[in-house]
Amino acid sequence: MKSFFRVALLALLLVIVALVSALTAMRFAIHGQEVTVPALVGLTPADAERAAAALGLQIRVERQYYSAQIPEGRITSQLPMPGSKVRRGWALRVAQSLGPQRVAIPDVTGESERAAELNIRRRGLDISSTAQMQMPGSPADQVLAQSPPANASQVAAPKINLLVTAAVDGEAYVMPSFIGQPLGTASRALQESGFKLGNVSLAQSPANGATTPPANAGAPGANSAGRSAGPPDIATPAPALSAPSSSSPGPGNALSPVPDTPPASVPPPQPTPASVIVSQTPAAGQKVVAGAMVNFEVR
Repeated sequence: MKSFFRVALLALLLVIVALVSALTAMRFAIHGQEVTVPALVGLTPADAERAAAALGLQIRVERQYYSAQIPEGRITSQLPMPGSKVRRGWALRVAQSLGPQRVAIPDVTGESERAAELNIRRRGLDISSTAQMQMPGSPADQVLAQSPPANASQVAAPKINLLVTAAVDGEAYVMPSFIGQPLGTASRALQESGFKLGNVSLAQSPANGATTPPANAGAPGANSAGRSAGPPDIATPAPALSAPSSSSPGPGNALSPVPDTPPASVPPPQPTPASVIVSQTPAAGQKVVAGAMVNFEVR
């Protein structure tokens, strides 16, 4: 029995020693690869790379800033900070000095975005970011503000932020139906709603090549494009282009064949405010923006 407890105690001690050894080895493996970040501020990029490479670290120059204290070309800041613990192979991010500010910040407000970009870049500066906003009453693609402002001193970075106007989205409307309404009434409704009256044309006649007078042909001011040059009280039959019969003309026959084209002396019909709308473009129910042009076909 005593020998059994002795063997069990010995096995337990061996297990404890093994666990302690494993933890020690793991801790050494983890912390054995850590190094202390050196101080790089004030060094040249070449010297900073050599100091970092000696500890198994890398250097990455990410930004450039103006600095009146640190000479041009040297390191102005670093991340992580000096004294920090990092693993080997870590990349240290640094910023490089451009020396004191020697370039005046131009005033680009009121210029187009393209003109402002050219004005900024030709001075050796750069654009950091561009934001857009809608400004009713102002033209699109115009610089509203800038940061830093014009002629600013003690600027940190050689980059300028711009605020540019964006195109204002037109308010959408649903086109109503003007079919059957007088042209004058529809025209006034369009103007009062902020729309424009476009082309107004006369509807085509349903006959085969011939025209028929409208229903209100007897009203004052109405014209008929399909009348012949003969007396106004004699109507032209449907086969208007056939030759007349050799028999004497009856009261319902034309005295002469209808010419292919209307006489030059007869002007084409013009729409009047009393004309009735038979079709419209855009059609009723379509979405349009304010200021859109609407075309009508009248009869």
